[in-house]
Amino acid sequence: MSQILNNELLIEVFSEEIPARMQAKAALDFRRLIVEKLAAAGLGFQTAVEQSTPRRIALVVNGLPDRTEDVKEEKKGPRVGSPEQAVVGFLKSAGLDSLDQCEQRDTGKGVFYFAVTEKKGRETAAVLAEVIPAAMAELPWPKSMRWGTGTARWVRPLHSIIALFGGRVLDGGYDIGGTQGRIAFGNTTRGHRFLAPDAFTVESFADYREKLHAAKVVLDREERKAKINADAEALAKAQGLTLSPDDVLLEEVAGLVEWPVVLMGSIDESFMDVPSEVLITSMRTHQKYFAVLDADGRMAPRFVVVANTETLDGGKAVVAGNERVLRARLSDAKFFWDQDRKTKLEARVPALEKIIFHAKLGTVAEKVTRVQLLAAEIARAIGADSDAASRAALLCKADLVTEVVGEFPEVQGIMGRYYALGQGESANVANAIADHYKPLGPSDSCPTAPVSVSVALADKIDTLVGFFAIDEKPTGSKDPYALRRAALGVIRLVLENGLRVKLGEIFAAAHGAYKVSGFAPAGSVGGDLMSFFADRLKVVLREQGVRHDLVDAVFVLGGEDDLVRLLARVKALQAFVGSDEGANLLAAYKRASNIVRIEEKKDGASFDQPVDADRLSQDEEKALFAALNEASATAKPQLDAEDFTGTMAALAKLRGPVDAFFEKVTVNAEDKDLRANRLRLLTQIRTTLNAVADFSKIEG
Repeated sequence: MSQILNNELLIEVFSEEIPARMQAKAALDFRRLIVEKLAAAGLGFQTAVEQSTPRRIALVVNGLPDRTEDVKEEKKGPRVGSPEQAVVGFLKSAGLDSLDQCEQRDTGKGVFYFAVTEKKGRETAAVLAEVIPAAMAELPWPKSMRWGTGTARWVRPLHSIIALFGGRVLDGGYDIGGTQGRIAFGNTTRGHRFLAPDAFTVESFADYREKLHAAKVVLDREERKAKINADAEALAKAQGLTLSPDDVLLEEVAGLVEWPVVLMGSIDESFMDVPSEVLITSMRTHQKYFAVLDADGRMAPRFVVVANTETLDGGKAVVAGNERVLRARLSDAKFFWDQDRKTKLEARVPALEKIIFHAKLGTVAEKVTRVQLLAAEIARAIGADSDAASRAALLCKADLVTEVVGEFPEVQGIMGRYYALGQGESANVANAIADHYKPLGPSDSCPTAPVSVSVALADKIDTLVGFFAIDEKPTGSKDPYALRRAALGVIRLVLENGLRVKLGEIFAAAHGAYKVSGFAPAGSVGGDLMSFFADRLKVVLREQGVRHDLVDAVFVLGGEDDLVRLLARVKALQAFVGSDEGANLLAAYKRASNIVRIEEKKDGASFDQPVDADRLSQDEEKALFAALNEASATAKPQLDAEDFTGTMAALAKLRGPVDAFFEKVTVNAEDKDLRANRLRLLTQIRTTLNAVADFSKIEG
């Protein structure tokens, strides 16, 4: 066997600037491709670590062997004495000239020819010279380009490729095509474009990383992020401010700079009356600036910019230039803000008729009409102000036709709140406008104010009912209308606010609202939509440690569309089946069900008739019959009263009688009528338990 040495493979693909959003994934994809190809070639390794900066994708692989293992391959051929045609075909497929090169073996089923070939191992360096260009050719860039006369595609024009194995340059390269030929593997790279543009050679990954740092390049992406964040926090703290956290922006900025230099600039006070959400969105979207907050948590008239270079004046010119650019950006934002406030939200509602919600579901104006009706109905059901809910629903989409939202779509809803408050709407209405899109995801806050909850539910349920009615349901990983997110939002709104609402009735009301707005999607959506909610609910409850099969066990009974009650029932069921009594009773249930199913199939008849008490002969079956009747009588009122813990306790009392029955009673008695009656008793076990949940759906 070849000895595994701590041989190191260093690869760097150096190019023009790679878009920030593509760098990290490209590095991961490159690592994956290299690792897959190493495995396919029979090359093991110890570690493989990828890195990326705006101008380079790098990978270091440690612990490669000097060469691949020798491989012995055997190919079974025809039986000795087979026709010549079969022998010739076998020799050809095995790459042999004659049977003299074969072995004859007795397999116990006759003597057969075997072709045995030995495939010598290859030098690892030779394999790597093939693996690297193959991985580069397969790298799945979202967008790529050709340049010059070349035919090869890359995200940006390539300049050089480091390919070192054990400190030596690999013999090979990457073919660009055309008249450009190929880029030969080498050991040369360049540092920062402006601060250290000269080429230098490297001998190993440690040497590479150290020389890059000396050439003003921080190779490690996480190290760049940490430096940016720490330096920005220090700058803010020095002025009594705090950095507004923004992980998404931090990730992007780390992909824009190789040598981060963090600076702070000022915002003109004249812009500070513009809502902070607009200022922050403008800064982060267009300029990639970080916001800072004052001691009260309000946006301060400062911003943090991350430059990619050092300057002799300590960044003064860079800050001044960025302040000028930001001033122009914020002037536009302030103009839009001032213009928007001249028109009331209600006056903008007719303009929503020009925005199509969906070709089969009408305009946004028609959606607003439906959401108004539904929000008022939900508000009445949960004890909220229905007039306020209807008013908020009327205005909730109006900011879509404002100048600010046209420029910054991220602040829709938020701007509606500002405009509503400025025009004299109540806080309840204004907050509901801002909150009606919430929650947007698992980390987003969930509205709690009743009017906000009413409008948020109405907006999401209208969308779900409409798209289900036109059969535009999510399929596989495809969910173009974000219906899964909408359903999860409904579930969170209901559960986190403890709302006792019947979803089936709300779905029906939403479906009816489509007729009022001029659209009448065919067919009922209740069943399909409830099944969809059941699947989404499993996702939510799984995060709370609730088993999915217990959700199925309750849902399958039908008629349960009160999510708060369903959750209480499921949690009580989980506690029950987790106890000794519950686990044993579940096993007995499955045993009883299996016996009944087998005997029903054998007899071609069912045993769901009432038990004949007069035919009960043994004490154990009499005790079980009495216990089942008592459990049913006790459990039903407790179930109706939503005392699910008490219901489970009533069922738990069945364990003893059930155990005794199976221990002492022979179900398949010789007496035909006695056998049938005992099978009816087993059926009653199933019926009694299934009144609480379908125990056949429970695993274990």
